[in-house]
Amino acid sequence: MSTNSQATPSFPRVKIGASSCLLGQEVRFNGGHKQDRFLVGSLSQFVDYVPVCPEVAIGLGVPRPPIRLVGDPDSPRAVGTDDPTMDVTSRLQSFARDKVPSFGDISGYILKKDSPSCGMERVKVYSEKGGVAQRKGQGVFARVLMERIPLLPVEEEGRLNDPVLKENFLTRVFVFRRWQDLIAGGLSSRALIAFHSDHKFLVMAHSQAAYQRMGRLLAVLRGVDLEAVSLMYVTELMTALARRATRKRHANTLQHMAGYLKRSIDSDDKQELAHNIDAYRRGQVPLIVPITLFRHYFRRHPDPYMERQVYLNPHPDEMSLRNAI
Repeated sequence: MSTNSQATPSFPRVKIGASSCLLGQEVRFNGGHKQDRFLVGSLSQFVDYVPVCPEVAIGLGVPRPPIRLVGDPDSPRAVGTDDPTMDVTSRLQSFARDKVPSFGDISGYILKKDSPSCGMERVKVYSEKGGVAQRKGQGVFARVLMERIPLLPVEEEGRLNDPVLKENFLTRVFVFRRWQDLIAGGLSSRALIAFHSDHKFLVMAHSQAAYQRMGRLLAVLRGVDLEAVSLMYVTELMTALARRATRKRHANTLQHMAGYLKRSIDSDDKQELAHNIDAYRRGQVPLIVPITLFRHYFRRHPDPYMERQVYLNPHPDEMSLRNAI
C-alpha cells in the first residue's frame, strides 16, 4: 500500500467481522435489528463485512427467548432470562471455537454492545441469588474471539460514537491490514525494518517508549528466530496503538516531523506551521489542519523518508476521521 504524501494513497478494502444485527439483519431475539448508520453507510465504502450472529448460528431462532449472563463475571453462563434451565453457554463457546479460525484475514471486528453473546465489555452479569446485576461481563462469543485473536482490533458500535475511539479503531484496522500484507508477502528482516520505519511517527503519537522498545527488538536480526521476533514486535505495535493518542502526544509528534522541513521552508512558513501545531495542542483546530499543512509542504519539498510515513495517511481521507479529533 502506498503512503506517498504527495498524492492521495489508494487503500484496499479491508475485511471486518461484525454482529449481524448491526448490519441491519433481523436476527435479534425480538425479530428486529440494531442497524448502525455508520457501519452500513460511510464505513461500508471501504469495508467488506463478515456478519455473525452466534445466537442464530446455534439454532435459537428468530424470534427467540432472550438470554442473559449469570454467575461469576469472570466465567458467566448464558441462560434463558425467563427459563434459567436453558443453558446455551457450551453451544456458544463451541460455535465460537469453530467459527473464529474460519475468519482468515479479517482485520478487525465490531461487536454489539451489551449482548450476552457479543458484548465486548461491561455486559450485565446477574447473580444466582438475584439482586442488582454487575456490569463486569463479556459476551460468550466475544470472549473466545478476543482470546483466540488477541491482537485483532475489536470495538463495540456504541464506542464508535466517540470520534477519538473511532479514529483509533480504524487506524488499528488499517495498520493490522498492512501487517497481514507484510506477513503474506514473506517475512524478512528488510521488510520488517521498512515496516517499522514507515510507522515511526504513527507509533510515536501513541507511545514513544513503545517505539523505542520496538526498535530494540529489531536492532539485531541476524541469527535470530525472525518469526518469534515479529510476534513480539506486532504485540508491542498493536498494544501501543490501542492507547489513546492525546493532543499532547500528537503535537509532540508533529514537532518532530517539523524538523524534516527546517531547511526547506522559510521563516514565515515555519511560523505558520508552529502556530497550527500549537492551535491543535490547545484544542482550537482538529488534527487534519496541521496534517494538511504538512502534506502541502512535503508536496513542495519532497522527502523520500516522510513520503513513506503512514502517520500522514493512516486511513482514507474520505472517512474524515481526523476532522473531529
